[in-house]
Amino acid sequence: MIRLLIADDHAIVRGGLKQIFEIIPDLQVVGEAVNGAEVLTRIRQDDLDLLLLDINMPGISGADLIRRVKLQRPDCRFWS
Repeated sequence: MIRLLIADDHAIVRGGLKQIFEIIPDLQVVGEAVNGAEVLTRIRQDDLDLLLLDINMPGISGADLIRRVKLQRPDCRFWS
């Protein structure tokens, strides 16, 4: 089972992606984040394998956020 965190600042995008991913048998959406700070919180709280990341969210820049996530969760993979 692949555990996925969806990070996007647009609720409609997150909702649509979540609906699409829910039909995939071996994939589970374990959470959503609306900004970089929330991503950093969620990666500490949730057990996840994959982060679907909008790199143009408000707050922490995409490149900086990726660097921080890799430091905290080196096993996490990205899809942006």
